[in-house]
Amino acid sequence: MTPPSRGLLDLSPVVPVVTIFDPAQAVPVARALLSGGIPIIELTLRTQHALQGLSAIAAEVPDILLGAGSVLTPKQADLAVDHGARFLVSPGASPGLLHHLVEIGLPVLPGVATVSEMLTALDQGLTELKFFPAGPAGGPAYLAAVASPVPQLRFCPTGGVTLENLGDYLALPNVAAVGGSWITPAEALAEQDWRRVSMLARDARRLAEASLS
Repeated sequence: MTPPSRGLLDLSPVVPVVTIFDPAQAVPVARALLSGGIPIIELTLRTQHALQGLSAIAAEVPDILLGAGSVLTPKQADLAVDHGARFLVSPGASPGLLHHLVEIGLPVLPGVATVSEMLTALDQGLTELKFFPAGPAGGPAYLAAVASPVPQLRFCPTGGVTLENLGDYLALPNVAAVGGSWITPAEALAEQDWRRVSMLARDARRLAEASLS
């Protein structure tokens, strides 16, 4: 099976990584991101409310591309799909998990931090990968170094990416988008400050597009 992953990272130069602590936050945060010009959301499976949040967004905000992040097991992947996820993201991937993600047939972004992990993903036909944790794993310099030996790979760095350094990543030819949680800070979600989320989304997208031009 050829994984339909190519092109996922062309939808937006910024992929918000969102963690909700109240299921009531799911729909408003997705709508706020759309209002700010970002048509994609990665909702992490880090809390007990994540699956409920996926279902709510899938039902009420169909115009946003909904993904499930922090997928650690095949069972989590299946549950995420059952609750409406249209792409899957993992912080890393064992051979078994990677095989299962590919077999599902949705776009996937498995996390990689080494060239060996990149080649393992490439063996499965995957050319779009999550570089995680981007900062500790070597940052822009590391990705620049792997561009020549594996030029067919495109990355979405997450983990330590900020407004201040996203331009350094997006300037690289093998970086198609960046991901991060700074667009949806926990305090903004707790205070239901959706206007702030929309403004952060708009600023991030504007800066990212300027870095790509």
